[in-house]
Amino acid sequence: MLRLLNLELQKLLLNRASKVLIFVSFILPFTVLILSSIKINFFGFFTLELGELGIFNFPIIWHITTFFAAQFKFFFAIVVVSMIGNEYSNKTIKQNLIDGLSKKEFILSKFYTIVFFSLVATILIAVASFCIGMYYSSYTEASIIFRETDFLVAYFVKLVAFFTLCLFFGMLVKRSAFALAFLFILYILEYIVLGLITWQSNYELAEKIQNFFPLKSMYKLIDQPFQRVMMTKFPDKMDLTYNYAVHWYEIVIVLCWTALFLFLSYRILKNRDL
Repeated sequence: MLRLLNLELQKLLLNRASKVLIFVSFILPFTVLILSSIKINFFGFFTLELGELGIFNFPIIWHITTFFAAQFKFFFAIVVVSMIGNEYSNKTIKQNLIDGLSKKEFILSKFYTIVFFSLVATILIAVASFCIGMYYSSYTEASIIFRETDFLVAYFVKLVAFFTLCLFFGMLVKRSAFALAFLFILYILEYIVLGLITWQSNYELAEKIQNFFPLKSMYKLIDQPFQRVMMTKFPDKMDLTYNYAVHWYEIVIVLCWTALFLFLSYRILKNRDL
């Protein structure tokens, strides 16, 4: 595993564009640190500081930071599809196989890289969230601080699944731009199917079925936190209540998609004439 990971990291770090994208994909999620320190002065009447609103208290901070950090995953997705596109355009994939790397090892090297960068991103977000929370949170009990760290697990699984989907599209079309376009097409298709099911039955059933779709199931791992923040400010409004927790069955669904995309990527490479 380490040999395959090291091989792939060498390829990425020798590519200037990949290094820039990797740097950006790690740095942008830390805009939450900037947001936490922003102070907005309303014409001298009062100053609004986001950190003082309670949104960076434990345990809600784990929910907020992982949700916003996940929005920047597209940058590393470009790196993933570029890994495949460059292999075909530079013909390094054929050379790797000639040098003794099996097709299975080739796919695994890409997957290990995905897992590695997803793990690094998760650790960085965990450290950043912990530091912000310790500074702003009024709760210091360990039981409260680490209560909802399962959002970090969901964040990690979400990244691995999304990047594995990008790997599959990269293997399917062999071109970075087309692979990214397929992501957009899949997004549109999921909502077209939602509309068709709604037309044939009802929206509640259609939404339940949509939760099994690839992109939607990944999104559902970490639900939007805005409603939850409103719940803390207006606890009496029952219409704001919703289930924002991380559920084991949602993780299982996403892991199944991840395994399927990895398997399909291998089958495409195995059956393709290089």
